[in-house]
Amino acid sequence: MDEINDNMENMRQIQDLLSAPMGAAADFDEDELEAELADLEGEELEAELLAPTTTAPTTAPVRVPTAQQSSRPSAQSSKAEDDELAALQAEMAM
Repeated sequence: MDEINDNMENMRQIQDLLSAPMGAAADFDEDELEAELADLEGEELEAELLAPTTTAPTTAPVRVPTAQQSSRPSAQSSKAEDDELAALQAEMAM
C-alpha cells in the first residue's frame, strides 16, 4: 500500500510540474530531486536483480572429437625434441 501512495505522490508532483508555467519549477531543491531519482533508480535495479529469470541462457553446443588421440607423443616428435635439446645444450656449452 505504501508503494501505491508513493507512486500517487510522484504522479501528483509530476502533474504539478507539468501544469506550472516555465521557470516556476526553480523553487524545487535540485539536490533533493537528484537524491530521489537515485533512490528510484536503485529500487528499479534491485527489482531487476531480484526478478527470476524465465529462460535459461543459451550456449553453443560443445563438440567432442570422435577420433581418439594418443596421449603419447610420436617417435618422430620425440626424436626432433631430443635433437633440439642436444643442439641447445651444445650451444650453451660454447
